[in-house]
Amino acid sequence: MSKTKDDDNGNGNGGSRWFRELDEPRKWEDFYRRRWQYDKSVRTSHSVNCSGSCSWEVFVKNGMITWELQKTDWPQINDETPNYEPRGCQRGISASWYPYSPVRPKYPYVRAVLLDFWRAEREAGKDPIAAWAAIVENPERSKAYRNARGKAGWRRTSWDEATEIIAAAKIYTIKEHGADHLASFSPIPAMSMVSFLSGHRLSNLLGGTMLSFYEWYHDLPHVMPMIWGDQTDVHESADWYQSAYWIVMGSNLPMTRTADAHFASEHKYNGGKLVNLSPDYSDVTKFADLWVPVRPGTDTAFILSCIHVILQEFHVNRRSEYFHSYVAQYTNLPFLVILDEEGDHYASGRFLRASDVAAYADEELADWKLPCFDKQGELRLPGGTLGFRWEEKNTGRWNLKNEDAVTAQPFDPLLTLMDGGFEEVIVEYADFTHTFNVEFGTTALRGEKARKSLRGVPSRVLTRKDGTKVRVATAYDLLLASFGVNRGLSGPGYPKDYDDASEAYTPAWQEQETGVDRNLAIRIAREWADTAEKTKGKCLFITGSGILHWYHGGSLTYRSEAVMGILTGCQGRNGGGFAHYVGTEKIRNMAAIGTIGNAVDWGNVGRQMNSTSYFYFHTDQWRYDGMSLDPLWAPRAKEMPAHANHAADMNAVAVRNGWLPFFPQFDERNPTDVMQDARKAGCESLDDVKKWVAQQFKDLEPLGG
Repeated sequence: MSKTKDDDNGNGNGGSRWFRELDEPRKWEDFYRRRWQYDKSVRTSHSVNCSGSCSWEVFVKNGMITWELQKTDWPQINDETPNYEPRGCQRGISASWYPYSPVRPKYPYVRAVLLDFWRAEREAGKDPIAAWAAIVENPERSKAYRNARGKAGWRRTSWDEATEIIAAAKIYTIKEHGADHLASFSPIPAMSMVSFLSGHRLSNLLGGTMLSFYEWYHDLPHVMPMIWGDQTDVHESADWYQSAYWIVMGSNLPMTRTADAHFASEHKYNGGKLVNLSPDYSDVTKFADLWVPVRPGTDTAFILSCIHVILQEFHVNRRSEYFHSYVAQYTNLPFLVILDEEGDHYASGRFLRASDVAAYADEELADWKLPCFDKQGELRLPGGTLGFRWEEKNTGRWNLKNEDAVTAQPFDPLLTLMDGGFEEVIVEYADFTHTFNVEFGTTALRGEKARKSLRGVPSRVLTRKDGTKVRVATAYDLLLASFGVNRGLSGPGYPKDYDDASEAYTPAWQEQETGVDRNLAIRIAREWADTAEKTKGKCLFITGSGILHWYHGGSLTYRSEAVMGILTGCQGRNGGGFAHYVGTEKIRNMAAIGTIGNAVDWGNVGRQMNSTSYFYFHTDQWRYDGMSLDPLWAPRAKEMPAHANHAADMNAVAVRNGWLPFFPQFDERNPTDVMQDARKAGCESLDDVKKWVAQQFKDLEPLGG
């Protein structure tokens, strides 16, 4: 039936008086249909300083990211390990927002006051270097643009102009002051290898100073190179599943390692137990069987008390054969330590070296090889110490076998001298546990000095190659005494039992420090050690940067975790040990990155310096540091406190002794001028230059005459 004019009611709306019918009333639906259309997709990951390596498929339309999808085709490791997938987190899925964020800088910006000075000099016809000199050598201009720092006043400029300013400033600095006055800093390489590499290489090609990133955010785990001589190298997260017992400290897995947190649930399904050591009810607590709410900053006290219990019950009261054989073969605990006389008692000194005894004094690099006793009381030289790593003559002996490297005879290392003939002596220990109060704001002035604690230690006397006598003890015996483990030895510094809070490291002592019941510390220590013994080391610490922001977090807390893992045979075992997670410290192509970034294809390795010392001195932070080092010295320390009782003094001593690189090396002198002066003085080779410069310092004469 056809419509008539009357049907339209004169308004073209058909029979209705209330709405108008459009030609395409559902056209708006196309917006949702087109929402998921794309031109191409790209497989990638998100560079946010995360070691998750989550795989994403990014969909692109008209050159713009439209949406992303988690991929679930990560290879399966084996039939016994859960799949890595699904992987991804809230930070990853939101990474696409950054390129299109309204606050993302897409162009270079310069302080307006500096840019005005620069353009005025360039318009006056000066070349870039002269233009920069006209700014920085003018006191008023220099002060004006520096005072603008920390405020607004940015002005957008071109890439060409920005790079010209930077290049001119670098060339001027090299010419006037020397390349060592250039300093460069970049975040961790794995966040963006290309970005890091480009700046790193430029700095080294110019001879500038490349500052470290590893300790600048906080004390990243320097305990690992201190103990094992290697950079951070920990478990991949799939290995967590192999563990039977976790202690989580300073790491909030669901928040900071979201893509790996599913292994916590799967670890529980596999029969594992999880203990969360945290002052707050953090996200990881939902996985935990036990939450230990220690006071902030007292994690170390809790772990040290656990070590006390483990040593007492699994090394002394009952000797675990697994723990005993592990530490005898894989640690430095059997090695001998020289005891220095301190009046009527002794104090631990350095390790006894192969160069000290006649039997091994002729060994190559004998100062870097350490002997120990076998169970018959004879000196032996195992092959796992540093000297065997670098020897050039009789190579191939760097290993961890219980074997004398000289005679190739197998032997059993002697851990404690109490298993043979010994003489008990009193050894002095430094007790630092009262130098600062764990309650915020209650430490008096600048802290208290460490106290002296005297404890009996088994020892023996050896004859050195020069005929002199020396008293030694094993590192194991010294460790047991330092933890106050009762073995029937004398000395007023030993605690009576677990309930004695007057001496450090007992469960009762940790209770007053952490606020955690002593029985809980005993329980966790026993559970950890019992599990480690039965599973051959499948107990795991998962830890992170929450601890590293504390003053002693990187050195003391991390070391206590490592020691507890070592004493229970967990280090180096699948599902066991000490695992630190923050970001990506190591990358697969590290060797190539080191070659290109350090510019060793062009010359020697460039100048490198730790950022903490650099900014501590060059920004005058040391002037505002009112803390003396009194609380950090052992009671027997004499030489260093007399020369250095401030962090700045210690840095200066380290630099002057060649222990710590520091740049610039000269204040008023350009290294280029120093080289020219050396040539004028008749130096022909680099060795001549080194001797000439050293002599200048010895003579206390200004360089250059």
